[in-house]
Amino acid sequence: GTGSSILSALQDLFWLSKSKVEKQLQIISVLQWVLTFLIMGIACTLILMYILCTDCWAIAALYLAWLVFDWNTPKKGGRRSQWVRNWAIWRYFRDYFPIRLVKTHNLLTTRNYIFGYHPHGIMGLGAFCNFSTEATGVSQKFPGIRPYLATLAGNFRMPILRDYLMSGGICPVNRDSIDYILSKNGSGNAIIIVVGGAAESLNCTPGKNSVTLKNRKGFVKLALRHGADLVPVYSFGENEVYKQVIFEEGSWGRWVQKKFQKHIGFAPCIFHGRGLFSSNTWGLLPYSKPITTVVGEPITIPKIDNPSQKEVDFYHSMYVDSLIKLFDKYKSKFGLPETDVLEVN
Repeated sequence: GTGSSILSALQDLFWLSKSKVEKQLQIISVLQWVLTFLIMGIACTLILMYILCTDCWAIAALYLAWLVFDWNTPKKGGRRSQWVRNWAIWRYFRDYFPIRLVKTHNLLTTRNYIFGYHPHGIMGLGAFCNFSTEATGVSQKFPGIRPYLATLAGNFRMPILRDYLMSGGICPVNRDSIDYILSKNGSGNAIIIVVGGAAESLNCTPGKNSVTLKNRKGFVKLALRHGADLVPVYSFGENEVYKQVIFEEGSWGRWVQKKFQKHIGFAPCIFHGRGLFSSNTWGLLPYSKPITTVVGEPITIPKIDNPSQKEVDFYHSMYVDSLIKLFDKYKSKFGLPETDVLEVN
C-alpha cells in the first residue's frame, strides 16, 4: 500500500545518503594522504621554525631536544603503532580505488624477506595501503610477518612527518636501516623496497607496463648478505591512477628531472588526477581505478657475506624471471590483455 511505498522510498533515500557520505569520507582520506605526501614535511618544518619565534618557543625547543635524542630510531626499525595502522581512515582510503592485496604463497616466520615492489607509480599508493596499514589485512594474510615499507631517508629528517611515517612501519631505504632490520630484529621481517624508485616514476603512465630493474641489483646483494628471501610483488593498476607529462630523453624537462633525482633523491613529475568536486576536472586526487597488489612466490636466497658479482647477477636473473612469470600469470585476471608484456628496463 501507500505506507509501504513511502517506507521503501525513505529506505532508498537513507542508503543513497549513506553512500554519498562514504564516498566523501573516501575522498577526504585520500586527500589527506596526498597532502601528507606532498607538503607535510615542509609545512611541519616551517611551523616549528615559526613557533620558535613566538612565546611558545619552549614547546618547539622541547620537541627539537627530543628529535636529537630520537634521531637514530628510524635506522633501528622505527616505532610502529598498531593503533595508527588500524585507523578507520585507511579502510576508506582502500575503498576509494579500491585496493586489494593478493597472497599466492605462505611465508615462513623463521625467514626474513625483501619484497621488490613494482611499479613505483607516482606515489606508490598500493605499497602504502597494503604494507603500512592494515586496511587490506596484511597481518592476517601473512601471520607473524612484520612489513617495513622503505622510503627516502630524507623524509625522516622532517619533524613530525618522521614520527607519522614510523607509526605505519615505514623505514629509511638505506643500508644502515635495512641491515639492522635483517640482522638485529629477529626473523619474520619483510622489507618492501620500491626497486624502480624515482627513475621509474618518470615513465609511469596509464596503459604502460614497464619496470626499471635491469641495473637495480643492490637489493639482491643485500638479500645475499643477510640470507633474506626475495619476493616479487606486482601492483596491477598502480600506473593508472594519475596521468603524467612524459618528457623525452634528451629534452630539457627530462634533464631537470634527472638533476633533481641525482642530487635530491626524487624526481619532480608533472602529473594530474581528478578534481576534488568532480572527476571531470583536473586536480591532485588520484583517479579511482582498482589497484591489485599480488605478492609472488619467495625465492630462497643463501647467506653469503661477500657475494661475488656473478652470484648477484645469477639471483638477479632469477628474480627478473620470477617477476615476469608473476605478471604473465595474473595480467588477464586483473584487466590486462593476454598480449600485454612486461617491459624490463
